[in-house]
Formats: sequence, C-alpha cells, structure tokens
Amino acid sequence: MTLSTSTRKPEQILSLRGIGKKFGAVRALTNVDMDVYAGEVVAIVGDNGAGKSTLVKILAGVHPPDGGTIHFFGEEQTLATPTDARDLGIATVFQDLALSDSLDVVSNLWLGRELTRSGVLDEVEMEQRSWSLLRELNARVPSVRTPVASLSGGQRQTVAIARSLIGQPSVVILDEPTAALGIAQTAEVLNLIERLRERGLGVILISHNLADVLAVADRIVVLRLGRNNGDFRAADATSEKIIAAITGATDHGMSRRAAEKASPDATPTSKEPEL
Repeated sequence: MTLSTSTRKPEQILSLRGIGKKFGAVRALTNVDMDVYAGEVVAIVGDNGAGKSTLVKILAGVHPPDGGTIHFFGEEQTLATPTDARDLGIATVFQDLALSDSLDVVSNLWLGRELTRSGVLDEVEMEQRSWSLLRELNARVPSVRTPVASLSGGQRQTVAIARSLIGQPSVVILDEPTAALGIAQTAEVLNLIERLRERGLGVILISHNLADVLAVADRIVVLRLGRNNGDFRAADATSEKIIAAITGATDHGMSRRAAEKASPDATPTSKEPEL
C-alpha cells in the first residue's frame, strides 16, 4: 500500500546536533540542535545575543562550528566557506540584501552567475529566466530592467530572495526579511515565503516579529543565551508561550534536563537557576 502525498512524512533536509561556537572567552552557542524538513518554514527566535546570527553564519559557511555535526540529506557535511554552503544547496539572504542599486533586476539576479553564449552575455536567456522565476513567486516587480535603486523595500527583498533561488537550493535562510518594511510590503514578503514552502524548500526564518513568525512558520525554535529553549509547533504556540521561552520565564532547555537525567542522585529544586 502506497502512502498518499498528504500522509507521507516530509523528507529531512538539514539536521544540526550539538552545535557549539566560541569567540575567545565568549560562548555564543552551546549544544544547539535543529531539524529542517522539505516544505517547512522553521522560525528561529530569541532576544539579542541569543545566538541567532551566529547560527545563521555557521549554516552560511561564514563561521565554522567548534563542535557538533551538520547533516544534509542524511550525510555529514563540513561548511568551511560560503561556497561550500552554496554548492551544497544552502542559500542565505542576509538582512543587508547585498544588492547593487545601480544594476537592474536581471543583472542583480545573475550577478556572478551570468549566462553566456559563444563568449558573449546571453541577455535574452537571462531576462526570460528572470521573468519565469519572478512569475513563479508571484513577485510584484514592474520590470526586470528596472534599476534596483527605484524598487520598494518589499520588491528589493523579493529580488534578493529570487537571486538565492538561481542555484536551485534546498534550504533558504532569510535573516530578518521584514525588518523596516511597511504593512503592505511585509505582506508581500510573507506571501513570498509561502511560495518558497510550496516549492518544497526548507525555509529558515530569523525574525523579531512574532506576528510574522506565527503567520508563516510551521515550527518555532527558541534560542536563549546560545542554547535551545523551546521547539514549538506554530499551530499550538501562542505569543505568550514564545515570549516566556525567549525571556527565560519558562525553561524548555534540553541540556539541563539531560544533565539531570544523567545524574539520578541530583536533588530537584522548585526553581532552576537561569543560564
């Protein structure tokens, strides 16, 4: 008997186990675990200094982890450089977008990956593929020949996300994609995130806006002081529960409970000390 598409378990794309990172005497991440499945939006939330940016940079190949393992489609991988991450199939859209304002949409999409024919830029093919990709994403861009400098914040975010898809990644990481956007532009970006999920990609969303997170995420991973402090199904989560995990009002940390399990003689306390 064959399982239907609706009941088949999604394929695991990315699995992190025990990820740690130190910068001198500062421990930014300690034993962080996270999984990402195909067609899933996983939001990473936490206060400033929680380790979100460090985790993103590890996945982007900017910082190597000090410990732990990264598995991609079940195989252990080493992300020593951003090229390693990109070639593996992990695309990252950082908050600054890294777009060239003086170039048009097509040139930004294909920057560094230009198509050529007989040693000459194939402008027609790049333009056709650009339109095709933007239509798939239901992007609201007036023209692919419009200079990026004249686009709105939401349109610029769209271009940056579309550019990340040129290499056909399996995981797309979005770092604060709705920061400093208005209501209409934020809705445009959230719709775009849903299009990425529909394409079967694993999406990692870093955001401080819990309303945006609850609107599009399937799961919410909370980091607190560089450690896991909660993994919620968005359908069951409330902003109150998430805020409590972010601030430490409730402790969902796995590492402390694991330590207590390993030490059965430890005397339980009514209130655990904060990390």
